[in-house]
Amino acid sequence: MRERKRGDSDFVRGFVASACLSAFQNAPRELAAGRLQRVLRHGLQGGAALTAGARAAAQIRRGDYAGALVAAAAGAAGVLLIEKLLGDAVGPATEDRNG
Repeated sequence: MRERKRGDSDFVRGFVASACLSAFQNAPRELAAGRLQRVLRHGLQGGAALTAGARAAAQIRRGDYAGALVAAAAGAAGVLLIEKLLGDAVGPATEDRNG
């Protein structure tokens, strides 16, 4: 049996924490059409961010600063990718008659 390492569940922790925060912000009494997608997006982003942060911290503890930078950059790229794929489908603000 594989020994469980300290950071094995970082993604799940980040996912659950971020999804809970997102689900209960603003109007928790109803799940509007795009709201479930927003909760999923925030959960995935939180999981990616927490995992990247934990990996970067572990690399710093080992003195591997380049590895920490790579972990942080990978996390940022993951969050950005999730935003691009699951982001709100809101176009630029439309102008009214008065500008």
